[in-house]
Amino acid sequence: MAPMLRLYNTLTGAKESFAPIDPEHVRIYACGPTVYDAAHIGNARPIIVFDLLFRMLRHLYGTAHVTYARNVTDVDDKINARAAERGITIRELTDGTLAQFHRDVRDLGVLMPGDVNVAGERPRFIEPRATDHIAEMVAMIEALVRSGHAYVAAGHVLFDVPSMPEYGGLSKRPLDEMEAGARVEVAPYKRSPLDFVLWKPSKPGEPSWPSPAGIAEPGRPGWHIECSAMSAKHLGQTFDIHAGGIDLIFPHHENEVAQSRCCFDTPVMANVWLHNGFLQVEGEKMSKSLGNFVTIRDVLKDWPGEVVRLTMLKTHYRQPIDWTLRGLEESSRVLDRWYNAAGDAPVARDIPDTVVDALCDDLNTPAAINELHRLGSEGQSAALRAGANLFGLLARTRSDREQDAVAASGVDVAAVDALIAERRAARAAKDWAASDRARDALAAMGVAVKDNKDGTTTWTVAR
Repeated sequence: MAPMLRLYNTLTGAKESFAPIDPEHVRIYACGPTVYDAAHIGNARPIIVFDLLFRMLRHLYGTAHVTYARNVTDVDDKINARAAERGITIRELTDGTLAQFHRDVRDLGVLMPGDVNVAGERPRFIEPRATDHIAEMVAMIEALVRSGHAYVAAGHVLFDVPSMPEYGGLSKRPLDEMEAGARVEVAPYKRSPLDFVLWKPSKPGEPSWPSPAGIAEPGRPGWHIECSAMSAKHLGQTFDIHAGGIDLIFPHHENEVAQSRCCFDTPVMANVWLHNGFLQVEGEKMSKSLGNFVTIRDVLKDWPGEVVRLTMLKTHYRQPIDWTLRGLEESSRVLDRWYNAAGDAPVARDIPDTVVDALCDDLNTPAAINELHRLGSEGQSAALRAGANLFGLLARTRSDREQDAVAASGVDVAAVDALIAERRAARAAKDWAASDRARDALAAMGVAVKDNKDGTTTWTVAR
């Protein structure tokens, strides 16, 4: 029998055994990027964490039986403002930013649609864009108006929050307390201060589409409706797992639940809700005003994607993470040890049960990493490589990794090989002076050599 996956469900506030609606088709949705600017390192955390979840589900249920949808928000106030600031079209901005995002996350070892989708079969990884799903949003909005859960006012369509007494169930905020505590400035056309926008008028120069519910002027969707529409289209009206950052619980995910449940008359939108914790940089909240705002691309200029990925996974996904230089350095050393331990061993067919069992406990990555350390220290090279591959780590062999490092450094490989051969011959002849000269010449090139117990010599290029 397959190991039992247990996940902490924000909706119930408890860790539960995961039981998919259909084991032949497990479905997960994650909130993806808003493509107005380069993604920062905090954005990388949910991308990496839920990529690991996707890998785990594929391992447990089979690669053909899991569908992952991660949306792209490409219509938004920030997008409009940034495009105007740069003097380019909104589509130019979103296409360019999305392309950069794809380069960034691919370098982090994140699976992409092209890695898992098979021609002629149901897509296993979908990346829906909001602007490609306006018709679905309009249909949902009109259904909500017809059912009395939404209303038209001043060219807007608003969701009538008091029409759903269970609003606040995900974020554990009772509706009556929210109404009593509302202190925001309320637009005069709102029936309740909690009501939120499903559709609004477009300003001149902003993207616009024909409006729903009989509104004459063109407009554009609010933020929350896009995820309800896209998840329903690609995963169904009710699906297994909805994931995102802890900052999205309220109001974004709460509003998604309200829209979807009221539109489709379902008891839940998703059975399990997962949320990752916040990220700080060197003990402080990341912000441009503090000068510690770091993009994914900034980090990747100095650190390989595997180092960034391992650093992110060393902390349990629900806990806050402190992003530090020390943490990156430690991850780099760990990967060096694992690559040396794994050598060029082929990946074992079976992933070690101890690694899988740890990850089945609410993605307990610290415990699973401890198991990888144990496998490495015990010389179980193939098992180490198999377990690390489930993490998206040790994707290359040691020799491939070394060659990549060399290519990036510009070191003359032929000269290095010749010096290593010269040093080996000198050591065999016990000509220690000649051996030292070869070693010093390698060091001058930025190359460090290591003599292994099996008689081989490996080398690395200093950072």
